Amino acid sequence: MEHAPDIDTAVPEQGLKPDQLEALLREIGARRYHNLHPFHKLLHGGKLSKPQVQAWALNRYYYQATIPRKDTALMSKMPDRALRIEWRNRYFDHDGIGEDEGGIERWLRLTDALGLPRDYVESTKGILPGTRFACDAYLNFVRDRSMLEGIASSLTELFAPSIHSERISGMLANYSFIDESMMGYFQRRLSQAPRDVKFALTYVKTQARTQEAQQAVVDALIFKTQVLWAQLDALHFAYVEPGLIPPGAFRP
Repeated sequence: MEHAPDIDTAVPEQGLKPDQLEALLREIGARRYHNLHPFHKLLHGGKLSKPQVQAWALNRYYYQATIPRKDTALMSKMPDRALRIEWRNRYFDHDGIGEDEGGIERWLRLTDALGLPRDYVESTKGILPGTRFACDAYLNFVRDRSMLEGIASSLTELFAPSIHSERISGMLANYSFIDESMMGYFQRRLSQAPRDVKFALTYVKTQARTQEAQQAVVDALIFKTQVLWAQLDALHFAYVEPGLIPPGAFRP
């Protein structure tokens, strides 16, 4: 699979204007987002078997479960109450609040429907080492880096609605074992992600005014695209080609 040559992601010494910074971030997504990964193409194109889709859903659960942990770590860095209130919506989106069951529960409904025992999914015993390392690296990044970098790393959501739309239509059209009731997580994210990214993008463009801060923002987004790409690398290696499943990982 061929890709266009990557762009220069070095921020010039004089820095970028806010709109120039946004343009660079969007271009990074266009070149590096995981919708370009071969595994993604196979998944949405109906080219995977049900066991391979099960492996994807099982491993992706660990990423979903990492997100609210990441968000609480980020909120611990926020001295401003208004900012915490804004960001906590993301936490509730995943862990739920009141009558809203949350994204993790919606994901578990997907794995339930795919025939995976819920206790096995939640135990994360069957996930790939690459999945665990990538997700843990993301959590540690947000814990260890600045608040600005943590917020910037969430900007992969700039590109999420298109991949969710493609996933819904592609999986419904191509898999007899997938139905509308299993797409709840992705359908909800179609409205949640644009709301979230509007705030994060505005914050980054407002706060990252120096060359150093802007480079940190750019590098944080690149890191996040690598986290997402690495997860699909692990899935492709284990369950597609060459098909070497690590000891202890899910075996269809």
